[in-house]
Amino acid sequence: MTFKITQAKPAMKQLSEAPTIDPSAVVVDCEFGVWTEIGPSTSIRESVMGDYSYVVNDSEIIYSDIGKFVNIAAHTRINPGQHPMDRASMHHFQYRSSAYQLGDDDPAFFDWRREKRVKLDHDVWIGHGAIVQGGVTIGIGSVVGSGAVVTKDVPPYTIVTGIPATPLRPRFDAEIVDALLRICWWDWDHATLADRLDDFRRLPVRDFCLKYDLR
Repeated sequence: MTFKITQAKPAMKQLSEAPTIDPSAVVVDCEFGVWTEIGPSTSIRESVMGDYSYVVNDSEIIYSDIGKFVNIAAHTRINPGQHPMDRASMHHFQYRSSAYQLGDDDPAFFDWRREKRVKLDHDVWIGHGAIVQGGVTIGIGSVVGSGAVVTKDVPPYTIVTGIPATPLRPRFDAEIVDALLRICWWDWDHATLADRLDDFRRLPVRDFCLKYDLR
């Protein structure tokens, strides 16, 4: 006996204003906006996530400020751990000393880590397997390509790729970028988004800007 399966997939998830957090996710000391989502086997600590943003599976985020409508793909690292390369040793025993029964942990080291927060601005897309190093800001509407390692700030509406990440091209010309930054559609409320959904789907970006850039 054989079975022909043309399509098999889980039922579509239904999000809500309350954060949707997978049971396998780890969340510590975070703040979330509405319509946010944390995917399976993802860890997020001491971070803020704005409205409508999400991260899918197997990712790690710490000490980060995430704007609205941010798209974070699987297997990403936002603000990965650093080691003290200027010391005689880089090993954990110096700052996670209690785990090795050597003494108290080193709070100054962790304070140093917390100072190097990452900022992902609104409508950013972090591609599969990308890494964003501590202290970096990713500008509004930018794209980080899959597998990229971002070590420097990224201007708004810029696509970066590679190791280390470098600009590939702008998403739009300067006129459109300026218009989108004036429109600030990411600040529209839920009812307005619903009312204008068809324009997001069907209008070319230049026509979208002509309609909503009320200078």
